[in-house]
Amino acid sequence: MSEPQLTGPSFGPATGNPPKQLVVLLHGRGANGNDLIGLAPMLAEHLPDALFLAPDAPDPCEGAPFGLQWFSLTDRSPENIAAGVRGVAPAIDAFLDHHLAQHGLSDGDLALFGFSQGSMMALHIGMRRTTAPAAVLGYSGLLAAADSLADEITVRPPVLLVHGEADEIVPHAALAAAETTLRDAGVTVEAISRPGLGHGIDDDGVRRAITLLDRVFTSA
Repeated sequence: MSEPQLTGPSFGPATGNPPKQLVVLLHGRGANGNDLIGLAPMLAEHLPDALFLAPDAPDPCEGAPFGLQWFSLTDRSPENIAAGVRGVAPAIDAFLDHHLAQHGLSDGDLALFGFSQGSMMALHIGMRRTTAPAAVLGYSGLLAAADSLADEITVRPPVLLVHGEADEIVPHAALAAAETTLRDAGVTVEAISRPGLGHGIDDDGVRRAITLLDRVFTSA
């Protein structure tokens, strides 16, 4: 299997042993893998056997010269967003396949955690893998290519959606829209609104992630 083109920071496993789980953190537009890898030490307190990977998106970000993006959002139409996630999905899938194989793990040992544009990627990929990941966690994002999900969905991992009611970047209404579409496609969804939270991840959101990841990996 060829080396994946995507690279980025990593953390763990905290035990120092070979990983039993893989948690992939997909950052938002204008950031890079270092933006989310800072969550890994907190998550690792409860998931000491997990390897955390935070790949850098492949493209420079317009308007943020030191940041990266998964795809361009100069055109924010649903059609462009759908084309964007589809265009970069193969690179992320290759990254996942490489690291799962490298560590002798399966999709059942994998969780996808995305923020903002990274949430779009996690939700898109997580519903279209050959085998279901253990969980998909999406923060402050939206469900891209929603109109085609019913025809394209291949797996139905449990999904956690968390969105701030004061989000100034991605409208809070995207939470309900994603929840409805995913539920209609047969996906189990926990959707959490956070009063007063803007475009970010708060302590409650991290606690929700720990609860879900602990549950899915313990029961695996």
